[in-house]
Amino acid sequence: MGHDVVDRTVLRLLKAKGYSLQANKKTREGAQHPDRDAQFEHINATVTEALKLGEPVISVDAKKRELVGDFKAVGREFQPKGTPVEVRGHDFKDKQLGHAIPYGVYDLAADEGWVSVGITSDTAQFAVSTIISWWENLGKVRYPETRRLTITADSGGSNNPRTRLWRHELQRLADTTGLQIRVCHFPPGTSKWNKIEHRMFSFVSLNWRGKPLESLEVILSLIGATTTSTGLKLYAQLDQGTYERGLEITDDQLATVNITRHTFHGDWNYTVNPSIIES
Repeated sequence: MGHDVVDRTVLRLLKAKGYSLQANKKTREGAQHPDRDAQFEHINATVTEALKLGEPVISVDAKKRELVGDFKAVGREFQPKGTPVEVRGHDFKDKQLGHAIPYGVYDLAADEGWVSVGITSDTAQFAVSTIISWWENLGKVRYPETRRLTITADSGGSNNPRTRLWRHELQRLADTTGLQIRVCHFPPGTSKWNKIEHRMFSFVSLNWRGKPLESLEVILSLIGATTTSTGLKLYAQLDQGTYERGLEITDDQLATVNITRHTFHGDWNYTVNPSIIES
């Protein structure tokens, strides 16, 4: 209207109208896949059947990459007043200490988890190596008679069902363990419903909240010390293997994967069997 006013006047008028400074809020899920609910029902039926038969069911995923060193950690913990833990002023990667990538396996029936802490990249090779470590150290002792392993996973990252390397590595898992590997993926955008997220990794995050991850030993110790009132028990192991990104799987290599697509959404639900050895 041609009047000159200062910013404080604008602020006062906005407040009088009920406005306030607000941050963005994550609420939108994005477009839902039309078969989202049907896939949830399929996963539930598959898992329920396996558990009734006494077969192992595991939920897998990777936790976000963490810088190793005396960097500021999210959250707070009790300290004597006026004596906060001193950390670096900038979060630049320490080339000597590197980073840590936790990949986890959560056993639904046992309420037990296994975490491999990698130091290179989160790849399908790393993911399957973690599952093999869980099987060798915990799984085959707990399920000595089983012939099938059911895995639930999200649809992204190192366990992305669309990547050739993931399917190729599942064949390695089947051949190493001698088990049928039945996999069910959650639809895109629904990874938070994967059991490992709210039954295991959420408690790991709570346990190390406010604690600088000064070394790989500290990270392993914090993961292993995570417990819940329901009896969750975790094991952690350092994986010093080198896992390269961008590995190409040829058509011939992919053809060796002994995979059977399920009738409902074979892109999300499938079984990889041990290789057929020709005599």
